[in-house]
Amino acid sequence: MHALSLPTWWIHITSVLEWGLAILAVQAYGRLRREGGWRWLALAMVPALVSAMAACTWHLFDNSEALKGLVVLQAGLTALGNGALALAAWNLLRLQRPAPEDGTP
Repeated sequence: MHALSLPTWWIHITSVLEWGLAILAVQAYGRLRREGGWRWLALAMVPALVSAMAACTWHLFDNSEALKGLVVLQAGLTALGNGALALAAWNLLRLQRPAPEDGTP
């Protein structure tokens, strides 16, 4: 656990907890508004959460070369999460737009 200073650990851990709470808040907001698109946004947030957990795990074991695969996993999950969040945001925008009056989609 010597790879990071105590303040840096504090930021890492609280960021992971904050992201988890944000997922729950997005789900609650979607339920409150009865709009299913928010569930997709919350689901799209999960890869970023797992990515952060992978980074914390790697740091916990002093950035061990034996766990270098966690860095690759983190990078892949970050890319997947960014793409998923973009699609979920686009979906929310699509659901919020009013339907055209001529009946075309």
